[in-house]
Amino acid sequence: MSNSFDHLILFFFINLCLHFQSILTVGPQLSVTLRTTPEKDDLRIRSGCGSFKIALFADLHFGEAASTNWGPLQDVNSVKVMSSILDHETPGDVLYFNSYFVVYLGDVITANNIAIANASLYWDQAISPTRARGIPWASVFGNHDDAPFEWPLEWFSAPGIPPLHCPPSNIPYSGKEECDFRGTRRVELMKKEINFNMLSHSKNGPKDLWPSISNYVLQVSSSKDPHMAVLYMYFLDSGGGSYPEVISSAQAEWFQRRSQEINPDSRVPEIVFWHIPSKAYKKVAPKFRVHRPCVGSINKESVAAQEAETGIMKILVGRCSVKAVFVGHNHGLDWCCPHKKLWLCFARHTGYGGYGNWPRGARILEITEQPFSIKSWIRMEDGSLHSEVILTS
Repeated sequence: MSNSFDHLILFFFINLCLHFQSILTVGPQLSVTLRTTPEKDDLRIRSGCGSFKIALFADLHFGEAASTNWGPLQDVNSVKVMSSILDHETPGDVLYFNSYFVVYLGDVITANNIAIANASLYWDQAISPTRARGIPWASVFGNHDDAPFEWPLEWFSAPGIPPLHCPPSNIPYSGKEECDFRGTRRVELMKKEINFNMLSHSKNGPKDLWPSISNYVLQVSSSKDPHMAVLYMYFLDSGGGSYPEVISSAQAEWFQRRSQEINPDSRVPEIVFWHIPSKAYKKVAPKFRVHRPCVGSINKESVAAQEAETGIMKILVGRCSVKAVFVGHNHGLDWCCPHKKLWLCFARHTGYGGYGNWPRGARILEITEQPFSIKSWIRMEDGSLHSEVILTS
């Protein structure tokens, strides 16, 4: 690989420029001052806004083929996709941005292609369009986010392994002492996201839970009372990378226990996010074209489900308050299908990294308080929208 070192230098400066640009600007004109302290009630439906919007960014795959000319360009294109979607879905008035939210639905990075322990630099680039607009977010992990580094075969021929290029010591996400050819684990990625981003609502989860990283619940509050819940959002780590691709029985038990603690009478609606679809998705998948009662625009591959089902779906189906589950992982699927009394939905492939050449976009959720409803649609990179569906009866 000639010019491998130049490719790494190019990638680093692209990242650095995008990082500072995202802090200073939102689009070509609007500048914002980011919060420096979190607000406890900032996930709420604001008076005068009427709804709470959530954009799902799935399978971004930043850092894929990082040592090539192709890789960094795809990352730049992915930033453009997210920026376009947020510009179409959010108002120009920053005062209402707290009624908007972003969920990073796994495979934010392709860790098996990231040669040094600077995965957080790529993660930082991925969240930059959201952070720059002052919009809060939360994330869950996918199977690629902490996958072990895979040595490219071409590095073992001329001209050999490229020189190691470490981030400067003044960049907080990686130091020279940990700069080597290895991956970055879930716990490191989550720690750095939380510590360096006050708009992040991501959490580690209980230490005794397997896996223990991105399992948590967030509350969306009423416009009338910040203490009154309108919606509970649950986030679960569906494994992959350093874990089997499964939601464990321990996670299922945690969900059951936690949901009964905070929502014992199932009065408040609930939605759930994880990355790899459960086996229930295979049962409801449409044949060939997407047709009613399913809603969507692409059905180009078979569902790549988790390795096993250990009880989470039985628990979700048994709770009348659970309205929908949202996953990524399959880039060629964007449908929602009913499963008993809830909906099983795919997001849309958002990133230019990862397999498939289908047009990029994102699933949008709109939560209305009075009367309560969850509406969803797909917003495409070009601004068009399709596949609108009501996920509440």
